[in-house]
Amino acid sequence: MILISDNLQITHPDIDRAVQELDPGPVQDLVRRCVVAGADAIDINSGPLVREPEKKMAFLVAAVQSVTDLPVLLDTTNPRAMEAGLRASKGRTVINGFSLEPAKLERILPLAGKYDVDIIGYLLYPNSHVPNDASERLGVAVALFQAFQKAGVDPERLIIDPVVAPVMWENGNRQDMAILSVIRTLPDLLGFPVRTIAGLSNLTTGRGPRVKKRLLESAYLPMLAEAGLTMALMNILHTETVQTARACEALVRDRIFTWAGW
Repeated sequence: MILISDNLQITHPDIDRAVQELDPGPVQDLVRRCVVAGADAIDINSGPLVREPEKKMAFLVAAVQSVTDLPVLLDTTNPRAMEAGLRASKGRTVINGFSLEPAKLERILPLAGKYDVDIIGYLLYPNSHVPNDASERLGVAVALFQAFQKAGVDPERLIIDPVVAPVMWENGNRQDMAILSVIRTLPDLLGFPVRTIAGLSNLTTGRGPRVKKRLLESAYLPMLAEAGLTMALMNILHTETVQTARACEALVRDRIFTWAGW
Protein backbone atom coordinates (compact mmCIF):
# COMPACT_ATOMS: atom_id res chain seq x y z
CA MET A 1 0.00 0.00 0.00
CA ILE A 2 1.45 3.33 -1.11
CA LEU A 3 1.30 6.05 1.56
CA ILE A 4 0.68 9.55 0.23
CA SER A 5 1.18 12.55 2.48
CA ASP A 6 -1.77 14.96 2.60
CA ASN A 7 0.06 17.39 4.87
CA LEU A 8 0.92 20.03 2.26
CA GLN A 9 -2.27 22.09 2.24
CA ILE A 10 -2.72 25.76 1.48
CA THR A 11 -5.25 25.94 4.32
CA HIS A 12 -2.27 25.76 6.69
CA PRO A 13 -1.36 29.40 7.54
CA ASP A 14 2.39 28.85 7.12
CA ILE A 15 1.92 27.26 3.69
CA ASP A 16 -0.55 29.92 2.58
CA ARG A 17 1.91 32.63 3.59
CA ALA A 18 4.75 30.85 1.81
CA VAL A 19 2.71 30.67 -1.40
CA GLN A 20 1.68 34.32 -1.24
CA GLU A 21 5.30 35.39 -0.67
CA LEU A 22 6.78 32.72 -2.98
CA ASP A 23 9.01 31.61 -0.09
CA PRO A 24 9.98 27.95 -0.60
CA GLY A 25 11.41 27.49 2.91
CA PRO A 26 8.23 26.44 4.82
CA VAL A 27 7.18 24.13 1.95
CA GLN A 28 10.59 22.49 1.81
CA ASP A 29 10.74 22.04 5.60
CA LEU A 30 7.34 20.35 5.68
CA VAL A 31 8.13 18.07 2.75
CA ARG A 32 11.41 16.99 4.35
CA ARG A 33 9.49 16.01 7.50
CA CYS A 34 7.00 14.02 5.43
CA VAL A 35 9.78 12.16 3.63
CA VAL A 36 11.46 11.24 6.93
CA ALA A 37 8.07 10.11 8.29
CA GLY A 38 7.76 7.57 5.47
CA ALA A 39 5.80 9.20 2.65
CA ASP A 40 5.87 7.41 -0.70
CA ALA A 41 4.39 10.43 -2.52
CA ILE A 42 3.40 14.04 -1.78
CA ASP A 43 -0.05 15.50 -2.41
CA ILE A 44 0.15 19.22 -3.24
CA ASN A 45 -3.22 20.58 -2.14
CA SER A 46 -3.16 24.13 -3.48
CA GLY A 47 -6.87 24.82 -3.32
CA PRO A 48 -8.47 26.74 -6.22
CA LEU A 49 -5.68 29.37 -6.43
CA VAL A 50 -7.92 32.15 -7.68
CA ARG A 51 -5.09 34.67 -8.16
CA GLU A 52 -2.03 33.86 -10.29
CA PRO A 53 -2.83 30.12 -10.35
CA GLU A 54 -0.14 29.16 -12.86
CA LYS A 55 2.65 31.00 -11.06
CA LYS A 56 1.72 29.70 -7.62
CA MET A 57 1.25 26.06 -8.64
CA ALA A 58 4.55 26.08 -10.53
CA PHE A 59 6.17 27.53 -7.40
CA LEU A 60 4.72 24.76 -5.21
CA VAL A 61 5.84 21.98 -7.55
CA ALA A 62 9.34 23.44 -7.81
CA ALA A 63 9.60 23.84 -4.02
CA VAL A 64 8.56 20.23 -3.40
CA GLN A 65 10.77 18.76 -6.10
CA SER A 66 13.78 20.75 -4.90
CA VAL A 67 13.95 18.50 -1.81
CA THR A 68 12.53 15.15 -2.99
CA ASP A 69 12.14 13.06 -6.12
CA LEU A 70 9.02 11.33 -4.79
CA PRO A 71 5.94 11.36 -7.05
CA VAL A 72 3.63 14.35 -6.60
CA LEU A 73 -0.16 14.57 -6.77
CA LEU A 74 -1.57 17.87 -8.03
CA ASP A 75 -4.67 18.54 -5.96
CA THR A 76 -6.59 21.53 -7.34
CA THR A 77 -9.94 22.28 -8.97
CA ASN A 78 -8.38 25.02 -11.11
CA PRO A 79 -7.59 23.69 -14.61
CA ARG A 80 -5.07 26.46 -15.26
CA ALA A 81 -3.20 25.65 -12.06
CA MET A 82 -3.36 21.94 -12.85
CA GLU A 83 -1.81 22.36 -16.29
CA ALA A 84 0.85 24.71 -14.95
CA GLY A 85 1.79 22.10 -12.37
CA LEU A 86 2.00 19.40 -15.03
CA ARG A 87 4.26 21.59 -17.14
CA ALA A 88 6.48 22.44 -14.17
CA SER A 89 6.85 18.92 -12.81
CA LYS A 90 10.15 17.16 -13.44
CA GLY A 91 9.10 13.75 -12.12
CA ARG A 92 6.18 11.37 -11.86
CA THR A 93 2.94 13.31 -11.52
CA VAL A 94 -0.67 12.35 -10.77
CA ILE A 95 -3.74 14.51 -11.38
CA ASN A 96 -5.96 14.65 -8.29
CA GLY A 97 -8.52 14.55 -9.74
CA PHE A 98 -11.77 14.53 -11.71
CA SER A 99 -15.36 13.38 -11.33
CA LEU A 100 -18.57 13.31 -13.36
CA GLU A 101 -18.94 17.03 -12.72
CA PRO A 102 -19.17 18.52 -16.26
CA ALA A 103 -16.46 21.15 -15.74
CA LYS A 104 -13.98 18.51 -14.59
CA LEU A 105 -14.83 16.18 -17.46
CA GLU A 106 -14.26 19.01 -19.90
CA ARG A 107 -11.19 20.70 -18.45
CA ILE A 108 -9.38 18.32 -16.06
CA LEU A 109 -9.78 14.84 -17.57
CA PRO A 110 -8.27 15.73 -20.99
CA LEU A 111 -5.04 16.77 -19.27
CA ALA A 112 -4.34 13.12 -18.38
CA GLY A 113 -4.13 12.22 -22.05
CA LYS A 114 -2.31 15.39 -23.03
CA TYR A 115 0.47 14.85 -20.48
CA ASP A 116 0.24 11.02 -20.31
CA VAL A 117 -0.13 10.87 -16.52
CA ASP A 118 -2.22 8.97 -13.99
CA ILE A 119 -5.45 10.59 -12.85
CA ILE A 120 -7.70 10.01 -9.85
CA GLY A 121 -11.43 9.71 -10.44
CA TYR A 122 -13.83 10.38 -7.55
CA LEU A 123 -17.00 8.33 -7.23
CA LEU A 124 -19.30 11.34 -7.01
CA TYR A 125 -22.46 12.29 -8.86
CA PRO A 126 -22.31 15.12 -11.45
CA ASN A 127 -23.66 17.49 -8.76
CA SER A 128 -20.73 16.44 -6.49
CA HIS A 129 -23.03 14.56 -4.10
CA VAL A 130 -21.69 11.38 -2.49
CA PRO A 131 -23.45 8.10 -3.40
CA ASN A 132 -25.32 6.52 -0.50
CA ASP A 133 -24.19 2.90 -0.70
CA ALA A 134 -22.05 0.36 -2.52
CA SER A 135 -24.53 -0.16 -5.36
CA GLU A 136 -24.72 3.56 -6.12
CA ARG A 137 -20.94 3.90 -5.97
CA LEU A 138 -20.47 1.05 -8.42
CA GLY A 139 -22.99 2.64 -10.78
CA VAL A 140 -21.02 5.88 -10.66
CA ALA A 141 -17.80 3.90 -11.25
CA VAL A 142 -19.22 2.50 -14.51
CA ALA A 143 -20.29 5.97 -15.68
CA LEU A 144 -16.90 7.40 -14.69
CA PHE A 145 -15.05 4.69 -16.60
CA GLN A 146 -17.21 5.24 -19.67
CA ALA A 147 -16.38 8.95 -19.61
CA PHE A 148 -12.72 8.04 -19.17
CA GLN A 149 -12.79 5.73 -22.19
CA LYS A 150 -14.59 8.36 -24.26
CA ALA A 151 -11.75 10.77 -23.51
CA GLY A 152 -9.35 8.28 -25.08
CA VAL A 153 -7.08 7.92 -22.04
CA ASP A 154 -5.30 4.62 -21.38
CA PRO A 155 -7.42 2.71 -18.81
CA GLU A 156 -4.29 1.85 -16.87
CA ARG A 157 -3.96 5.55 -16.04
CA LEU A 158 -7.13 5.54 -13.93
CA ILE A 159 -7.06 5.48 -10.12
CA ILE A 160 -10.46 5.39 -8.40
CA ASP A 161 -11.27 7.16 -5.15
CA PRO A 162 -14.48 5.72 -3.64
CA VAL A 163 -14.69 8.78 -1.32
CA VAL A 164 -14.38 7.95 2.36
CA ALA A 165 -17.23 9.52 4.32
CA PRO A 166 -16.74 11.32 7.65
CA VAL A 167 -17.98 9.04 10.43
CA MET A 168 -19.80 12.06 11.88
CA TRP A 169 -22.26 11.93 8.98
CA GLU A 170 -25.60 10.35 9.81
CA ASN A 171 -24.73 7.23 7.79
CA GLY A 172 -20.96 7.75 7.66
CA ASN A 173 -19.92 4.48 9.25
CA ARG A 174 -22.27 2.47 6.99
CA GLN A 175 -20.90 4.22 3.91
CA ASP A 176 -17.34 3.48 4.95
CA MET A 177 -18.13 -0.20 5.41
CA ALA A 178 -19.73 -0.21 1.94
CA ILE A 179 -16.53 1.23 0.47
CA LEU A 180 -14.73 -2.01 1.36
CA SER A 181 -16.96 -4.05 -0.95
CA VAL A 182 -16.60 -1.38 -3.66
CA ILE A 183 -12.81 -1.72 -3.59
CA ARG A 184 -13.09 -5.51 -3.84
CA THR A 185 -15.60 -5.38 -6.69
CA LEU A 186 -14.08 -2.72 -8.97
CA PRO A 187 -11.50 -4.91 -10.78
CA ASP A 188 -14.15 -7.46 -11.83
CA LEU A 189 -16.70 -4.77 -12.63
CA LEU A 190 -14.39 -2.77 -14.90
CA GLY A 191 -12.45 -5.71 -16.27
CA PHE A 192 -8.90 -4.71 -15.32
CA PRO A 193 -6.84 -4.40 -12.10
CA VAL A 194 -7.94 -0.85 -11.34
CA ARG A 195 -5.97 0.92 -8.64
CA THR A 196 -7.75 2.60 -5.75
CA ILE A 197 -7.00 5.43 -3.35
CA ALA A 198 -8.74 6.48 -0.14
CA GLY A 199 -8.49 9.73 1.79
CA LEU A 200 -8.04 8.35 5.29
CA SER A 201 -8.14 11.81 6.86
CA ASN A 202 -11.72 12.25 5.57
CA LEU A 203 -12.81 9.58 8.05
CA THR A 204 -12.33 11.86 11.06
CA THR A 205 -13.16 15.23 9.50
CA GLY A 206 -14.80 17.53 12.03
CA ARG A 207 -14.54 17.93 15.75
CA GLY A 208 -13.64 15.06 18.03
CA PRO A 209 -11.05 13.78 20.51
CA ARG A 210 -7.67 13.54 18.80
CA VAL A 211 -6.74 10.22 20.40
CA LYS A 212 -10.01 8.61 19.33
CA LYS A 213 -9.70 10.04 15.83
CA ARG A 214 -6.30 8.42 15.36
CA LEU A 215 -7.59 5.16 16.80
CA LEU A 216 -10.40 5.11 14.23
CA GLU A 217 -7.93 5.76 11.41
CA SER A 218 -5.69 2.94 12.65
CA ALA A 219 -8.69 0.60 12.85
CA TYR A 220 -10.08 1.43 9.39
CA LEU A 221 -6.75 1.21 7.58
CA PRO A 222 -6.35 -2.60 7.98
CA MET A 223 -9.88 -3.03 6.62
CA LEU A 224 -8.95 -1.00 3.55
CA ALA A 225 -5.72 -2.95 3.15
CA GLU A 226 -7.52 -6.31 3.31
CA ALA A 227 -10.03 -5.08 0.71
CA GLY A 228 -7.13 -4.41 -1.64
CA LEU A 229 -6.62 -0.65 -1.40
CA THR A 230 -3.65 0.49 -3.47
CA MET A 231 -2.94 3.93 -1.99
CA ALA A 232 -3.79 5.72 1.25
CA LEU A 233 -3.87 9.52 1.35
CA MET A 234 -3.15 10.38 4.97
CA ASN A 235 -1.46 12.56 7.54
CA ILE A 236 1.97 10.99 7.30
CA LEU A 237 3.03 12.64 10.57
CA HIS A 238 0.63 10.38 12.50
CA THR A 239 3.33 7.90 13.47
CA GLU A 240 1.06 5.19 14.89
CA THR A 241 -1.11 5.15 11.76
CA VAL A 242 1.96 4.86 9.53
CA GLN A 243 3.20 1.94 11.63
CA THR A 244 -0.19 0.27 11.24
CA ALA A 245 -0.03 0.77 7.47
CA ARG A 246 3.42 -0.81 7.25
CA ALA A 247 2.26 -3.76 9.35
CA CYS A 248 -0.73 -4.22 7.02
CA GLU A 249 1.61 -4.18 4.04
CA ALA A 250 3.76 -6.91 5.58
CA LEU A 251 0.69 -9.12 6.08
CA VAL A 252 -1.13 -8.66 2.76
CA ARG A 253 1.74 -8.61 0.28
CA ASP A 254 2.15 -11.74 -1.82
CA ARG A 255 5.53 -12.98 -0.61
CA ILE A 256 7.01 -14.93 2.28
CA PHE A 257 7.04 -12.97 5.53
CA THR A 258 10.34 -12.35 7.36
CA TRP A 259 10.95 -10.17 10.37
CA ALA A 260 14.04 -8.77 8.69
CA GLY A 261 12.02 -7.76 5.64
CA TRP A 262 9.45 -5.80 7.63
